[in-house]
Amino acid sequence: MENPQPRRSFELVFSFFVFGASLFLFYTAYGISGFEALSAPGGVPMMTTGLMTVTSGMVLIQTLRKPAEGNQWALREILPLPVVLMTVLITAYAFLLKPLGFIPTSFLFLVIGIRILTRRNWGWTVMVSAFSILLIWVIFRLIFSVLMPAGIVPEAEILAFFRKLMA
Repeated sequence: MENPQPRRSFELVFSFFVFGASLFLFYTAYGISGFEALSAPGGVPMMTTGLMTVTSGMVLIQTLRKPAEGNQWALREILPLPVVLMTVLITAYAFLLKPLGFIPTSFLFLVIGIRILTRRNWGWTVMVSAFSILLIWVIFRLIFSVLMPAGIVPEAEILAFFRKLMA
């Protein structure tokens, strides 16, 4: 018989969390329309969350059967520094989006995020970030006319200026 791999740090906690979240989502999906028919509005969500519940339950049972590892509090293993930094960066993005606007906030997010994750030089990081923001802005703002938080960039005036040039 094969020797089972020991249970890693917080694996049991995570398995319980996923199973509980799956149960909650299944209950929420059931609340859409109950189980009337497969074609009912809640049919696909119930089927999906039901499958999630069954599979996460199977994973939970397998996790419970594994022997515990000696060091159950290896925080570095659970939350590596890049994950923590990106979480802080995403939170900062959410708070800065409205006051600064889409363009400067997204540019800062990309520059810092790319720098943290790739450790490339600043010139490359700034160029990739600027090109990405320009491409996203052209696609969503100009082609699809999606309104984005303007913030400190006078976006309407810039668009009006270019429209005058083309008229």
